[in-house]
Amino acid sequence: MTTAQSFYRPLSAHALLERTANDPRERSRLVLESLARIEEIDADVRAMTAVASRESAAQNALAAQGPLAGMPIAVKDIFETGDFVTSYGSPIYEGHRPKADAAIVTLLKRNGGVIVGKTVTSEFAYMAPTVTRNPCDSGRTAGGSSSGSAAAVAAGIAPFAIGSQTGGSTIRPASFCGVAGFKPTFDMLPTVGMKCFSWSFDTVGLFAAGVRDVAYFAQVLTGRPLAAEAHGEAPVFGVPESYPWTEPSANASNVLDSAIRAIEHSGGRIRRVRFDSWMADLIAAHDTIQSYEAWQALGFEYDRYRGQLSPMLFAFLARASKVDAASYANACASMTRAKARLAELFDGVTALLTPSAPDEAPDGLASTGDPSFNRNWTLLGCPCVNVPGLRGTRGAPIGVQVVGRPWDDARCLDAAAFVERAIAATAAHHAAA
Repeated sequence: MTTAQSFYRPLSAHALLERTANDPRERSRLVLESLARIEEIDADVRAMTAVASRESAAQNALAAQGPLAGMPIAVKDIFETGDFVTSYGSPIYEGHRPKADAAIVTLLKRNGGVIVGKTVTSEFAYMAPTVTRNPCDSGRTAGGSSSGSAAAVAAGIAPFAIGSQTGGSTIRPASFCGVAGFKPTFDMLPTVGMKCFSWSFDTVGLFAAGVRDVAYFAQVLTGRPLAAEAHGEAPVFGVPESYPWTEPSANASNVLDSAIRAIEHSGGRIRRVRFDSWMADLIAAHDTIQSYEAWQALGFEYDRYRGQLSPMLFAFLARASKVDAASYANACASMTRAKARLAELFDGVTALLTPSAPDEAPDGLASTGDPSFNRNWTLLGCPCVNVPGLRGTRGAPIGVQVVGRPWDDARCLDAAAFVERAIAATAAHHAAA
């Protein structure tokens, strides 16, 4: 990775909130800086699909009130916005302008956030590659499907961004781009006005520079006490002995080992855990449920506009059409049984710790990467956090994933913040030495 290829410059949301506190003119300057950053770099990064005008953004910042007052926010183009074209990553909806905002967009505005633009998404939030380049290394993918949102935060376009996850579309791009990503418990944030792909899995995802920032963002949007705090006993992390989906690369394993050493050095504890066979069964269950639901959710687009679908999505939907109701019911039953046994995984541990992805971001833009380390947790509805701060042997970020019990998001975020602090402390110690 060379300096010329890097646009990595994430912004601390907490620092920006302090800078703009009780100062509407400073908030206006901040959103203009965001728009200037887009103008400066987006021809290279290609994170944005639509951008607010300077006049409207500045006026919105001056009038903003609330805990996000004046904060520039980028929104994945899978969510409807009355102020911007919403194309869902598809030529079918080129120029489409909804009459209303998605519920999450309304929440952002009610809390004072200023939408500076829409971000690139894979077509209908599936897996087709996008044009977005990784700000850490412009020769690599930013991941998907929330490629533009992760890249916008990593490149310093906005301190906060909205994405989504149906398989691994928040955690994986956060890992690749070196930022914090948070997939909350399923149904904690509203998906009304989000283009549906799989109603059993679709989840709003959040991006920020670090865990403390993304926890604050989540607290504001959910109204729940989620701000990551340094208190209580040191966490115990369950680390799987092996994985039923795929083994991580040696690169990702080394990064996980670095995180483990940092955790132990900071007083945290590690406990090895073993997945039972039902975890392996969930891989097929996720595919069956997602396929059955996507075939219905995108039925209009397939029946009327299949010629405008990408070859990847067309082929997926053609396969999905063969999933029958009985297979779907069996997969849903497997999911229900697995959720009933989920407590077993967390017996004696605060949270689980795994790689966020099998490796660093792939070279080129032909693939958005492998979501295998994320899909089961999406199916189970677990809160997940990508913790940034570590890099692989080829110089690009690889995150570690903290997984919590459903509806225990505060504990999950606290544990992730512990990991982030431990990694930072170890890095500072090595730098001093």
